[in-house]
Amino acid sequence: QVQLVESGGGLVQAGGSLRLSCAASGRTFSTYTIGWFRQPPGKEREFVATINWNSNTYYAGSVKGRFTISRDNAKNTVYLQMNSLKPEDTAVYYCAATSRNLRDTTMRRDYDYWGQGTQVTVSS
Repeated sequence: QVQLVESGGGLVQAGGSLRLSCAASGRTFSTYTIGWFRQPPGKEREFVATINWNSNTYYAGSVKGRFTISRDNAKNTVYLQMNSLKPEDTAVYYCAATSRNLRDTTMRRDYDYWGQGTQVTVSS
């Protein structure tokens, strides 16, 4: 069992920055792929970014160049640095973990563990 806890959300003006954290506990963390997903108001949850055991990263086109995912295995923590935030980035952000070796890491159904989410609100 892996437990995930997101933190770092809040209110920020457009153009600002925010760093989210996903702290994991319970099992070996370094081999897991970690994904960030978000759910804007009234919309479906969508893929944001992922990082695998070798620190290879993948981003949704909507955030590429603005967001950076990273991991600190010693701290069992994954981060999502969000820069140049836009109002359309407003959403509840979730981190998720899977031990599977996935070719496509963007699908919610492939993730075994989920955090509770943290709210990010970007004002204009």
